[in-house]
Amino acid sequence: MAAQLKLEVVTPDRMVVSEMVDEVTVPGLDGELGILPEHTYLMSMLQTGVLSYRTQSSRSQLAVSGGYVEVQPDRVIVLAEVAERPDEIDIERARKARDEALQEVSKSDSELNLATAQGRLQRALNRLHVARRGTD
Repeated sequence: MAAQLKLEVVTPDRMVVSEMVDEVTVPGLDGELGILPEHTYLMSMLQTGVLSYRTQSSRSQLAVSGGYVEVQPDRVIVLAEVAERPDEIDIERARKARDEALQEVSKSDSELNLATAQGRLQRALNRLHVARRGTD
């Protein structure tokens, strides 16, 4: 049997994933990080994006936002502010958040307000993306 990684995805509220996987891809601060067993030690901040992982029989995704990833040769630990499986995402709520964020972006009167609105928009779009892919 080929080597695997222990993937743990934790939020302040719960353990989202705890399983053995063949590979993990996370949205690191400087771009997407592909992680296989025996990867070198690494620590990175996460950005809003898709965390995906694969086992021999399936591929899964999570919408993640904020936090950190720690990589060890046999383990990946993700401490995320938010992590949601596709079936946990309320699509109507995400659409509403997207629409509200778009309005905020167009009405922003300062760089701080614009950055905040753009962050909200990015999180809403990411949630919609993962929710839609989960229904394929």
